[in-house]
Amino acid sequence: MRITRRAVLSGIASGAGAALVGAAAGGRTVRAAAESRATAGGGAGWTSIVVGAGAFGAWTAWNLLRKGERVLLLDAWGPAHARASSGGESRVTRSAYGADEVYTRMAWDSLTEWRWLSERSGLPIFQQTGVLFFFPRVEPYVTQSIEVHRRLKLPTEQLPRAEMAKRWPQINWDGIEVGLYEPQFGALMARRAVLTLVAEFVKAGGEYRLAAVAPIEAAATSADSSRASSPAGAASTGADSSPRAPLDGIRTLQGDTFRADKYVFACGPWLPKVFPTLLGDRIFPTRQEVFFFAPEAGDTRFQPNRLPTWADFNHGDIFYGMPDLESRGFKIAHDKHGAPMDPDKGDRQFSPAALADVREFLKMRFPALAARPLVESRVCQYENSSNGDLLIDRHPTQTNVWLVGAGSGHGFKHAPAVGRYAADLATGALKAIEPRFSVASKATVQQRLVH
Repeated sequence: MRITRRAVLSGIASGAGAALVGAAAGGRTVRAAAESRATAGGGAGWTSIVVGAGAFGAWTAWNLLRKGERVLLLDAWGPAHARASSGGESRVTRSAYGADEVYTRMAWDSLTEWRWLSERSGLPIFQQTGVLFFFPRVEPYVTQSIEVHRRLKLPTEQLPRAEMAKRWPQINWDGIEVGLYEPQFGALMARRAVLTLVAEFVKAGGEYRLAAVAPIEAAATSADSSRASSPAGAASTGADSSPRAPLDGIRTLQGDTFRADKYVFACGPWLPKVFPTLLGDRIFPTRQEVFFFAPEAGDTRFQPNRLPTWADFNHGDIFYGMPDLESRGFKIAHDKHGAPMDPDKGDRQFSPAALADVREFLKMRFPALAARPLVESRVCQYENSSNGDLLIDRHPTQTNVWLVGAGSGHGFKHAPAVGRYAADLATGALKAIEPRFSVASKATVQQRLVH
């Protein structure tokens, strides 16, 4: 599969004005527009309903709207709410993926839309801090990333330890041999991005409503899940006798029924709850803890103009973080998958063990921050596939249902490309299927391969 880079057609939202980006202001804008349409009798004749107003769902809804679809976007708690995988402050955007060129292309192709959305916003969404990914030695991940980037003509620098020490002396470079520096990438302000995009979607003619969808009890079998999508969204290849029928509507927990021609479910860690038979043992939500530390007063070494967004490969046991963006503190997290997490009932208090873990890493790599005060923490979740690949596929038996998810801790940056792919798939415009995104490729045992 090759996903070409396209500039966003911003004309669909021309004349709408700049989107409001504050969490409260953006939320009020989206709700007010939706309520106004409902009062005016709008909403009849939807052609597409997207369930889930996170990054994947919002970009899918936006791209469906650009194709002329009449789109309703639903979310149980609101765009980028506190428990969503798309909530929180910030996400890394990078294109170094070793040999996984599909994700390098998606990250690069998405950058145009992130820049566009950032320009629509009153405050920055894309922060071009650069991204530095460093390694204890030159290993296959490094050489494969460089090979892919050179082939795609990306402006990535391979830096020796001495050069990194010269540019960023606030980092302790013991045990590090090489780094990959991507000057065109950086950080994305996650909550602000989703709120802004949903506001743009509503202004451009889409409809958003707050509603919780009841589980879809699919009659999927093991044989069903062994089929991948066809390019035009027609019946999957692979013969079996399982019944195929379109979904007739979705019911909400409030008792409403919504109907459309097409349904896209982008429910993040709730996807296995909505489709328990098909995905209950194929998507693995895990508990992930994120911490923010306050640099010393007046210390500019950890500002975004002095320190890039970074990741320490650490022999595959990755730690990552960001400079002090918008004075929220220096961000750090351990990328290791945590314990299983129920997004509805999971405890959102940080654990002393996780805090001790990141402090120990700071002592080694960022010694000036090792004893600094903790100013903020978050417990969120990854929704992982078995190997880290995304899920973007047609449901194996419900012929007008598409599934989008399994961000696996790295999906947010790809959301514009995911939305284009999903919208093309649902409307029959996709020219080439990526088998790695299929339901068929999702196993029931975790073995992480994508980093």
